[in-house]
Amino acid sequence: MTALSFALPATRRREAPRRILAVTRLHFVNKFQILVLPLIILGTIFVLNLAIWYIIIESTGGPTPQNLAHTHLGYSGAVSYIFVYAMVIAIQAISRTFPFSLGFGVTRRDFYLGSALAFFVLSLGFAVVLTIMSVLEIATGGWGVGGRMFAPVYFTNPFWLLRFVMYLCAFLFLLFIGCAAAAMFVRWRATGLTAFFVIIAVVLVGAIAYFTLDHQWSVVGTWLAASGPLGVTLWTLVPTAVAGVAGFFILRRATPRN
Repeated sequence: MTALSFALPATRRREAPRRILAVTRLHFVNKFQILVLPLIILGTIFVLNLAIWYIIIESTGGPTPQNLAHTHLGYSGAVSYIFVYAMVIAIQAISRTFPFSLGFGVTRRDFYLGSALAFFVLSLGFAVVLTIMSVLEIATGGWGVGGRMFAPVYFTNPFWLLRFVMYLCAFLFLLFIGCAAAAMFVRWRATGLTAFFVIIAVVLVGAIAYFTLDHQWSVVGTWLAASGPLGVTLWTLVPTAVAGVAGFFILRRATPRN
């Protein structure tokens, strides 16, 4: 009996990587919703943007060096769709698969680690896609009209690897924010999810009030200018880590519900 009591923990430790990878694969079972659909919508947005850019350029004199309309086509937030969708993916992935996974004997720790690995892989894949498109966009001079969707003004670093890092950090940030929100929902249902977004809103409004009333926006501007887009993006790893740790401790006490 004593030998068995020592063997069981060792067996569970050896099986932990297998269970973690099983959870990771579980998140990618519905490939259409998690991979294909967001890319289809992103491609549709790109085609629409391309059509709008050509209409603007042609209506203002054509793609000539004298036409300055293209200088204003670099301010685009069209690519932000896929970042918001990533957060939605995280919320749905955790809330839908948590009861199912625990029903098959997966521990909360293994479920969370497997989910975190899935989110990292997803961030890596999306970041690669956006980086490739940004390289093509810059190489073609903004698709021939100076348009910028995948490398807008805030992602214009000339070195493609740095753009990749920026995209990766942005995806990780939103995925783990979504993960923390989903953990709140799984543990406290709608009340927890509402409280999560209320807390974020209070923090943001409090920060805005502080910098406004204390006239400190110049400090923020100086910091943004000194850090640059890459530095600001790297700083998102701090709240990403906080959200990741918070999500783990919240989910470890959650009870599966149908």
